[in-house]
Amino acid sequence: MNLEDVKRIAHLSHLSLSEDEAKATLAQLQKVFHLVEQMQAVNTDGIEPLAHPIEQIMAIAQPLREDMVTEHDQRDAYLKNAPAEHDGLFLVPKVIE
Repeated sequence: MNLEDVKRIAHLSHLSLSEDEAKATLAQLQKVFHLVEQMQAVNTDGIEPLAHPIEQIMAIAQPLREDMVTEHDQRDAYLKNAPAEHDGLFLVPKVIE
């Protein structure tokens, strides 16, 4: 990756970066890419993915919170602000043909 790539990505993202900001961003991105290269170099053959890797480094498993509803249904209140709705859903203009 080079400075022109950073400027092109910034342009596509509608970001205005000064020359100094672009150079700083390039340096940060290069550090990230270097870290990714280091991680990809690690041999992980035969290692199973972990659902909860924290269990492997802590003496006790991290407790997971119970899955429960914490908010009340407010659909009607939210739909009051909608310019258009149908069967309890927001209607929006078609954007893909």
